[in-house]
Amino acid sequence: MQRSTRPRATNSATPPLFIKRGTPEFMRVTLALFSAGLATFVLLYCVQPILPVLTQEFGVSPATSSLSLSISTGLLALGLLITGPLSDAIGRKPVMVTALLLAAVCTLLSATMTSWHGILIMRALIGLSLSGVAAVGMTYLSEEIHPSVIAFSMGLYISGNSIGGMSGRLLSGVITDITNWRVAIAAIGCFALASALMFWKILPPSRHFRPASLKPRSLMINFRLHWRDSGLPLLFAEGFLLMGAFVTLFNYIGYRLLSPPWSLSQAVVGLLSVVYLTGSWSSPKAGAMTAKYGRASVLLFSTGIMLAGVLITLVNSLWFIFPGMMLFTAGFFAAHSVASGWIGPRARRAKGQASSLYLFSYYLGSSLAGTLGGVFWHKFGWQGIAVFIALLLVVALLVGLRLRSRQL
Repeated sequence: MQRSTRPRATNSATPPLFIKRGTPEFMRVTLALFSAGLATFVLLYCVQPILPVLTQEFGVSPATSSLSLSISTGLLALGLLITGPLSDAIGRKPVMVTALLLAAVCTLLSATMTSWHGILIMRALIGLSLSGVAAVGMTYLSEEIHPSVIAFSMGLYISGNSIGGMSGRLLSGVITDITNWRVAIAAIGCFALASALMFWKILPPSRHFRPASLKPRSLMINFRLHWRDSGLPLLFAEGFLLMGAFVTLFNYIGYRLLSPPWSLSQAVVGLLSVVYLTGSWSSPKAGAMTAKYGRASVLLFSTGIMLAGVLITLVNSLWFIFPGMMLFTAGFFAAHSVASGWIGPRARRAKGQASSLYLFSYYLGSSLAGTLGGVFWHKFGWQGIAVFIALLLVVALLVGLRLRSRQL
């Protein structure tokens, strides 16, 4: 029988391929999401080192000045409950691009505000806007990247977060010293605007996105589905505990080092944010290790590293405190990259909403544990802080063991 020479018809229903490591598209996604994570955390934390300057400029108390940061993180947490489901309905890239552009524009506007209430309004809008990047970036990666390298990609994304958190603090502090805080904030806003435009240009459009309904009934069905899952609530708890421990240490380590016997300067204490660089190494490393050892094992190991790091800081010597901070930070970003990278593959549907719930728990832990840590600092000093953080991490280890025992 003579073989037919007609070309074989292509199947238009063939599902699009996942993006694999080593391809040009993978490089574009990596660069785009890294820059988005960097810009997000630069914008979020850029006011932290200039809080005393804002106190003097607007005649407010230190506690009131700190609202310029806390109002952003608070609105970010609340916004996650909106932007995640919104991205499930209209798409990942449109939400992220719009969010970054709005946050950059609001940052530029905040540099022109002449009233304290104007500053707070702009900072609230910045936090609300950034919620459209925080959860949606994780969801995009979980949908578009090949499953074998999702953890590695998530680690690279988290490393952008860690560098952004450090850069926002350093840039605003240095530029303010040279000129003034308005120039510093405007420069950071211009950087974020450039990052947003580059992100818009190079990020490939979604291939695997399937729109979901924004009807309240559908949202509640998906919400209940996430909480009834045997693994997602445990991952939400991990986010709460890990971020709570991390923020508590960095909220109060400055008070310790500014006091005798060290009495370090504010500038030197600010420079300690370079320990965030350990997170830019550990997060992608942890992601790559999950392919060999499994998510639960790497999560447990990373949490154990955090616990060892905080215990080392109990030694009253800078030769121990600084390495302890480095170890703690490396463990945190590794654990966070594993836990956050687990959400997308675990969620059955409405992945944007699932990522939003994880990050809502994450920032809730930052707010509640970071504030509660002040009670331990006031009554027991650094020993009390270390015990409080250790308790959070022991619970995180127990949750991790539960995850591993269920082979999730």
